[in-house]
Amino acid sequence: MTATTESKHRSFPKIEFTDSEAGALEFPSSRSRTFTYYTPAKKRSTMYEDVTVDVQPDPERHLSQGWIYGFGDGPGGYPKEWTTAKSSNWHAFLDPNEEWDQTIYRNNAAVVRQVDLCLQNAKRARAYDGWNTPWLKFIERNLGAWMHAENGLALHVFTSIQRSGPTNMINTAVAVNAAHKMRFAQDLALFNLDLSEAGIPFDGAAHREVWQSAPEWQPTREVVERLTAVPDWCELLFATNIVFEQLVGSLFRTELIMQIAARNGDYITPTIVGTGEHDYDRDLAYTRNLFRMLVRDEQHGESNKELFGTWLATWVPRCLDAARALQPIWSQPADKAVTFASSLDAAEAKFRSLLEDLGLDIPKELDQ
Repeated sequence: MTATTESKHRSFPKIEFTDSEAGALEFPSSRSRTFTYYTPAKKRSTMYEDVTVDVQPDPERHLSQGWIYGFGDGPGGYPKEWTTAKSSNWHAFLDPNEEWDQTIYRNNAAVVRQVDLCLQNAKRARAYDGWNTPWLKFIERNLGAWMHAENGLALHVFTSIQRSGPTNMINTAVAVNAAHKMRFAQDLALFNLDLSEAGIPFDGAAHREVWQSAPEWQPTREVVERLTAVPDWCELLFATNIVFEQLVGSLFRTELIMQIAARNGDYITPTIVGTGEHDYDRDLAYTRNLFRMLVRDEQHGESNKELFGTWLATWVPRCLDAARALQPIWSQPADKAVTFASSLDAAEAKFRSLLEDLGLDIPKELDQ
């Protein structure tokens, strides 16, 4: 018996192009390699704008269906209620430094190489051997204590709010600020370690006791710890970069360390501390732009000025108390190139200039 096997025929659907597939539609600039969903600040968009503007979605701009994600307790996406400050358009803020993922690694790598080379040269030249005992004690206690302030601000202020802003541009700038602080704190820690191993009379563990117990540092420690407890991200940024850094940070770094180190035979410390000052210069630039935008907002500018006035009334007295408590450390170095009074006057003058630039009233505490 012969079995016949019928051949099986399989049919496949015929491919038809309907011009509805991704990438098929032709429209103005469809073949362009630049983005056109936002208006650049200048004639042409920059790489910074392409990788930050509108990367974070917003229902007021692109999500017609509302937030596509949210939190368990209700708010979705990036709630504007996370700060009491208001803006007609948070997306108008752009970082004048144009920092984004690539530039922050490149810039920090350059600073790390600079610090590393400085420390290597110091060890090779045995530069620490020429430092006098009062200066070694000053660095041991005070620069080591400041390391804790930088680390606290890095981990518990800027890192904690780098996702809280309502736009990607704000959050990127704050994240860069956090990286600056963290790297500078680590630079100070490495410097402390090098001094501990240099065979000189230097106690590398003294900074902990100073930060925790020394009377002159307790008001500063209190302000830093109070800052970590502020829930409003905008107030936290204002209180830290506008008030604390001006009245305490720059007072210690610029008006003291940078002024007297060289007179005490130390060229290493100004190089390291100078990187922190450079970081703050850049961080102040974006902070100034943000708060200038809020103060000049056509709809909310006046209410924001009033709000910032209440923040100044809260934080200026605390920071001035912290600054004045540091007065005893001005007398510790052997060569005292500046007085505390002149240093504080310089810090207050810069603070006044910053507030005037922002269009804010000068707090009465500065005149007392």
